[in-house]
Amino acid sequence: MTNLTLKQLRYFEALARNGHFGRAAEDCAISQPALSMQIKALEEELGAELFERDRRQVRLTRFGEEIALRAKNILRSLDEMEDYARTSRSGLVARLRIGVIPTVAPYLLPSLINDLTRLYDGLDLHVRETLTPKLVQELNEGRLDIAIVALPVSEPSLTEVALFSESFVLVRSREDEGKPAPNREALREMRLLLLEEGHCFREQALSFCNKNPRSLQPRDLLDASSLSTLVQMVDAGLGVTLIPEMAVAVETRSASVSVTRFKNPQPSRTIGMVWRKANPLAKQFSQISEAVRLPAGAHRL
Repeated sequence: MTNLTLKQLRYFEALARNGHFGRAAEDCAISQPALSMQIKALEEELGAELFERDRRQVRLTRFGEEIALRAKNILRSLDEMEDYARTSRSGLVARLRIGVIPTVAPYLLPSLINDLTRLYDGLDLHVRETLTPKLVQELNEGRLDIAIVALPVSEPSLTEVALFSESFVLVRSREDEGKPAPNREALREMRLLLLEEGHCFREQALSFCNKNPRSLQPRDLLDASSLSTLVQMVDAGLGVTLIPEMAVAVETRSASVSVTRFKNPQPSRTIGMVWRKANPLAKQFSQISEAVRLPAGAHRL
């Protein structure tokens, strides 16, 4: 087998990930016919079909699934080798692909990006915002270098470094300004507005209120995809919500709501940075974690 190329493996990985020739070609910045030709050449070289094709999508064959696992490992190792070589020459991180969960990204990223570009001149920075399970998957696939998430993620392949902790606050109607914070029992009886399923912050809010997700009634099921929407729903009189301390200044400045802090023990979360244990740039990532500036109300761990 002498004609198999890394370019073909990258095209194959893109098609396996997207399940669609058009989207894969766009990811690879080539034409769809060119992508099809390279996939066909790879299948001929390997002597077996990698994909099942129909009009709507393409699916990996069983043989293709096995090749996909090996291709991911090869491409990830190659990317890490290139990053390590660049860092060894300059002593600096040259490219950084960072993922951040949505309940952190709008409030931490501006200062983080400013600090990183100041510390690493010429840094090629790529940012990805999505939910924790997707970030963990992309870390393990080598498509991200580091991610900022709520800890723990409990993934054996990843190193976790705690950055800071922050409290949750109660957001409710402006009419409740000055009233003491309700206890957990009283909060359970309120209409608690939540982020939609998949957000770790939703589970943290439910945990503090001792609410079982399975026990939620239809009247409780007013979910949102962002903290901003939750606060606006409170402003509209639909209920109450919890948001992290770092989001208060941004999310309440245009809403007629009140913010109340709970008595100790306050509900809180730990935000940290994670990366693959096998990544050769682990030392540099540790240095980056120390450079993260704390948002308002956070406490260094």
